[in-house]
Amino acid sequence: MDWQAPAISRALDRWLDEDIGRGDLTAVALQGQQAAAHWLAKQSGRFCGGPVVQKLFERLDPACKVQLLVADGEPVQPGQRLLELEGPATALVAGERTALNLAMRLSGIATATGELVAQLDGTGVRLADTRKTTPGLRLFEKYAVRCGGGINHRMGLDDAAMLKENHLAWAGGMTAAIDAVRHQAPWPCRVIVEAETAEEAQAAVVAGADALLLDEFSPDALTRLVPLLRTQAEARPARRSLVLEASGVNPADLKLYAATGVDLISTSAPMTRSSWLDLSMRFTPAG
Repeated sequence: MDWQAPAISRALDRWLDEDIGRGDLTAVALQGQQAAAHWLAKQSGRFCGGPVVQKLFERLDPACKVQLLVADGEPVQPGQRLLELEGPATALVAGERTALNLAMRLSGIATATGELVAQLDGTGVRLADTRKTTPGLRLFEKYAVRCGGGINHRMGLDDAAMLKENHLAWAGGMTAAIDAVRHQAPWPCRVIVEAETAEEAQAAVVAGADALLLDEFSPDALTRLVPLLRTQAEARPARRSLVLEASGVNPADLKLYAATGVDLISTSAPMTRSSWLDLSMRFTPAG
């Protein structure tokens, strides 16, 4: 992650302005005071967000110094010290809530992702996220997925062309939709088709899809379908490879889906079902 990217600085400014507004009314009590603090984990999980917390406090006041004690993605235990801060007391108090909110959210996502990735250990199947992200937080939430051991699906609509039910209906069918995208998109662009039936999946392979998102199939259905799709792909001109992805799955059944022969499993669960990881900031007594 490029923490110096303009998009990150703009996001930090928005978040700080949202909480601080016209100014912290408690700042008058802290003027001229230097302070030190540290963060503690209050439950076990994976920490995530250290570099952005560092950037946030430094942007709030360049005199702030943040020392990270735990790398993003590392497991933490209750009571473990995560980072140490020092700087103007006004800045530490003003940035506390925004920084904690962000880190707790990202740590929760990294923790949930890590738990799911652990279920796939040794299978060769990767866990991918989706575009079901909090508006304004996609860059950060997808970073948290990577810190948890997952991989990112599309960052946005400009990463790859994924044709879904509505596209196929409104474009005039599978072949028409794929041909239209192939004609206009840059040549490296992959065309992914979301299929809800075996017939749709097979038609997409024939029409030249690069990848299939097999949505809400049971493990048994995929066990039967995946070999057929592989055989179809082998028969295509130039024997173009085909990436097969299971989606719409129950996270409790990841091992069953991994055994079907798919290449990856995508789920929104780390974003939509995860709890925040409880963290706190405590002042460090002088001396």
